[in-house]
Amino acid sequence: MKSFSRLFVAVTSILCALVGFQPLSAQTADAVVGVNASVGSLSVDQQNAILAQLHAANVHFIRSGITPDEKGVDFARRAKAQGIQIEWLVQLQYRPGAPSRPWPNAFGVWGGPPLSAADPDQFRKYFEPLLAKLEAAGVELAGFELGNEINSAMFNADFSLPAENPKQSREFNLADLSHDPEAQQVAKGYLQYLKLLKVMKDARAQSKLNQHAPIISAGLVFNEAPDALRTARLDSVGAIATLEFMRANGLDALVDAYGVHTYPWTNDPGNPIATKGRHDRLQKYVLAECRPQGAQAGKPCWITEWGIPDRDASCPPHETSQITLVNETRTNFRPYVAARQVLGLFYYAWLDGREGFAIYRCDHLTETGHLALTPF
Repeated sequence: MKSFSRLFVAVTSILCALVGFQPLSAQTADAVVGVNASVGSLSVDQQNAILAQLHAANVHFIRSGITPDEKGVDFARRAKAQGIQIEWLVQLQYRPGAPSRPWPNAFGVWGGPPLSAADPDQFRKYFEPLLAKLEAAGVELAGFELGNEINSAMFNADFSLPAENPKQSREFNLADLSHDPEAQQVAKGYLQYLKLLKVMKDARAQSKLNQHAPIISAGLVFNEAPDALRTARLDSVGAIATLEFMRANGLDALVDAYGVHTYPWTNDPGNPIATKGRHDRLQKYVLAECRPQGAQAGKPCWITEWGIPDRDASCPPHETSQITLVNETRTNFRPYVAARQVLGLFYYAWLDGREGFAIYRCDHLTETGHLALTPF
């Protein structure tokens, strides 16, 4: 029997290699590893240059929006031609005439309507035709992620501006979503958000190429020091409270994974105490809700943004501290990847002109980038 089993495995492996497939166990063993590369606002030539850079760096997955026009569909087609799959950061859609926060503004937050004005009918009119065009173009997606950081005033206009106490903002908890007036308004937006997810799931079910592409809830902002005095001028809802509220209202029937974001502290690289602090905060706050794939309750996570900044603009870049911290962070991620609690990781970002997160610098992929994009 052992000889037969070895023969069967060998023949299966040869057949899989001949037809271009991997055995299922190999397909499911590794997390999706990619990079944030939103380039929809760039010219076609600029997009092509970045796609060529990504291809040369052996990047196979990017997190990006897709504009609802022929240019957006063509961008996805061109990415596919370079061997790149898109984890599609899908835009929310709102009822006609909804109030809109102006942008730019004095608070440095993004403009747009509040999440409570999200409209499932408008979303259907936007999402279904665009998905059909992508399907017609042969585009297979790495996943669908609806919205971004909806538990933060930065992206959600249901929060008051400025915070009620400008000197100390609040992080609302689960009880606040039922009792605090500002948090109750945010909760209304969460309920509308779930309606859009339902539209997305129904549309995916009709898909031919992307019927099994995972649906990921909006990447959430995690406060890794909830007991510290808050000095920001913007309110938020705790990420765990957000997930608990939405789970109680049907989230797990609509998504395949939870989107989470983490930007670890960068103090004292290599110091054992600081290293342990980063490990413990990740475990306690960011990945505490991530469940193994197939668990009876809860969902695994996709880390759709993570990164370590390097604000040194020199060429070649000075990366010693950044490399130490990225290597440490990947070590912290590894057991969650092995347990299938984390299924996707997208570094932030390929390009970044403001905060120093870019890993394509000085006309090449940095050493940090090579490390961050190495499969687990």
